[in-house]
Amino acid sequence: MIDPKLRFCAVGDLAMSLHMLALNYTGDVLNFGLAKEQYAALHPDKAEKVKFVIVGDDVAVGKTQGSIVGRRGLAGTVLVYKIAGALAYRGASLDEVYDIAQWVAANIATIGVGLDHCHVPGTAPASSHLQGSEIEIGMGIHNESGNRRLSPKPPLKELIPHLLDLLTSTSDPERSFLPFQGQKGRDEVVVLVNNLGGISELELGAIVGEVHSALHARGVVIRRVLSGTFMTSLNMPGFSITLLLLPSKEATSAPAQSLLLSLLDEQPNAPGWKWSSHVAPHAQPLLAPPVSQVTQAASGAPLKVADTASFTASVKRACEALIAAEPEITQMDTIAGDGDCGLTLKAGAEGISAVLKNLSEGKINGDNLGGSIISVAQVAEEAMGGTSGALYSIFFSALAQGLHSNSTVNASVTPEAWSKALTSALVKLYTYTRARPPSRTLVDPLAAFIETLTESSGSDPKAAVSAAAAAAERTRDIEAKAGRSAYVEGDRLRKEKVADPGAWGVKTILESLLK
Repeated sequence: MIDPKLRFCAVGDLAMSLHMLALNYTGDVLNFGLAKEQYAALHPDKAEKVKFVIVGDDVAVGKTQGSIVGRRGLAGTVLVYKIAGALAYRGASLDEVYDIAQWVAANIATIGVGLDHCHVPGTAPASSHLQGSEIEIGMGIHNESGNRRLSPKPPLKELIPHLLDLLTSTSDPERSFLPFQGQKGRDEVVVLVNNLGGISELELGAIVGEVHSALHARGVVIRRVLSGTFMTSLNMPGFSITLLLLPSKEATSAPAQSLLLSLLDEQPNAPGWKWSSHVAPHAQPLLAPPVSQVTQAASGAPLKVADTASFTASVKRACEALIAAEPEITQMDTIAGDGDCGLTLKAGAEGISAVLKNLSEGKINGDNLGGSIISVAQVAEEAMGGTSGALYSIFFSALAQGLHSNSTVNASVTPEAWSKALTSALVKLYTYTRARPPSRTLVDPLAAFIETLTESSGSDPKAAVSAAAAAAERTRDIEAKAGRSAYVEGDRLRKEKVADPGAWGVKTILESLLK
């Protein structure tokens, strides 16, 4: 507890006035209130120069349960600090600052969620309060428990709408803290997504994106978005969402929306304040159209395969095999790389599966082989991304070129044309990577497959697949010369007999394609 004398020194002998903001926690209210009242007792002639505002923005605890203690003060308090502080900086009177602080405090709502509680420095690491499959809603900032748990953990796109229901409800008698109208375009808000301490910037960005999308789907207009670490609970792995419901143009007893936004936008000389754009976000993210939406018709008549049903079935089989192999490949990459190879390949396989299911578009079928391969290349670029996505996309784009160069129009693609096209695709791939077999990369089984297939002019695909599988197996004993594995201790990889995850992915594809 702070010595009262230090509190008095902090308040000082006021020449002007002081505005005090306290989060609605018993200890905060009592101690800030104690400082105010003791100052008033010592300086009765200046007692009116101190104003006291209590902020309670939590919506997790219902009105009945919180009828005595009220709503807890959470990250929404930061918006009260910012707006009231900016107005005070402009030279407004104590009453003007007090009035706007009270209005903002009455029009904010916050909900917190976490995967676990925080660890208090100096104490032994506690066992998790939550099961691995649970997530807790209603987290506070003093490490107290939330008011409900969900299991299994919902994906973000399901969790965010649930949290927004708690913030915007007007039908729940236990909540309904803010007067949302629920009509498209009628509700305008400021959004604050706050890191409770243990969330990365990458994760926070994903959360902001989901909040933006979910609010847009409800017809809520977002005027500002703030995102960052504003009010934490040490290293708690969680976040909170705050909505400030802005006054409508018809509101006469509220501060003007333009004033509130200008106060929020005013840049403070405070290193902890996160940068924001000072403009309303676009209703929909401004992204370049996906490549799959761009018309890219292959020149000339389409190439065909002899058995279209078998072609489609083979592609589907390869996708299913990659999805099933994800845990194994991820485990390999956790040791030999950065742990995302299995998930990357799975994402590509799921993307291709989705295209296959959309039969009306016909982007992947045996009647247009070149177009199908280009579609696969586009999915690899968009769904996989990163190094693997680029390598697969380059290879398949080059394969489409090679097939058109080595095939006769309106005729089925011959085995020899396949082998020549694959060879040319590998040559083009080598233009963009230094990996050459043996290098402990996906190039090892890919090159083995193509070279063996070429030896038979495309007539013995089974032997080519066997050669690719053997090359993938040999990566267990090869020193990495390229890829993520090149940064891992070579002896460790050989000792644990870990195959290269990228090579294993190629092996999985080829074995399932030609079953």
